[in-house]
Amino acid sequence: MKLILRSGISGAKLAAAVLGGTALLTTSLLWGQVSTVNGEEISTEVFDMFYEMRFQKPVAQAVPAERTAALELLEDIYLLTTQPDADKLAEEPRVKAQIELQTRSILAQAVAADFLKNNAASEEEILNEYNEQIKVNPSVEYKARHILVETQGEAIVLIAELDGGADFAELAKEKSTGPSGPNGGDLGWFGPNQMVAPFSEAVAALENDTYTKNPVQTQFGWHVILREDSRQATPPTLESVHDVVKQRVEQQKLQQYLVELRESQ
Repeated sequence: MKLILRSGISGAKLAAAVLGGTALLTTSLLWGQVSTVNGEEISTEVFDMFYEMRFQKPVAQAVPAERTAALELLEDIYLLTTQPDADKLAEEPRVKAQIELQTRSILAQAVAADFLKNNAASEEEILNEYNEQIKVNPSVEYKARHILVETQGEAIVLIAELDGGADFAELAKEKSTGPSGPNGGDLGWFGPNQMVAPFSEAVAALENDTYTKNPVQTQFGWHVILREDSRQATPPTLESVHDVVKQRVEQQKLQQYLVELRESQ
């Protein structure tokens, strides 16, 4: 393996690196040099990309030990892929398909990123999408308690006890198997879309300060539900969800672009 030096390194240091073996040799490549393996140059762009994928941070934040480790791993990849059998293996159907798929996936991501760069959501589009989401999101929130048990029979007994004047919170502390049991079954405030459908529908059908007269079944078990209060939901400000809405608009644009591409084939 030989070195192509992109920044200064003294002859003494180079000689010491060569005499010291691969580990010492690679350690000398701390800032900006490019390695060549079996005649194949490892470019700065390839190294930077590999480093950022490996360490999940910008290469500008690299410390020498990380650069050394990354270069050693990258050189190993180049050593293996420049062996005499590598070209032959690359033509095997399964390997060839994997290379094709990975290449296409990377290129597709690049094309999508370029499309989004050139079709960024305008502030008007973001505002319109925000207003649409406000319309479709639930406008009411509920405050409720529940008692969760394993069987319908247990829930029926609990409803009978409530009908007889038992305290809901105390029954929840004593009988509920759900995580809110120790807190008297208190679920706090929530929107309908935050609960599974049968539970939300049962809460919406109740009046404030009333409980379900029939057990409600969900995948978690059987519920007895007390709706304590309700209020108009306060939507998030545009400022607080601006980036999320922007991403949603741009994803919609990308999906529409894909639909158009399919139709034009």
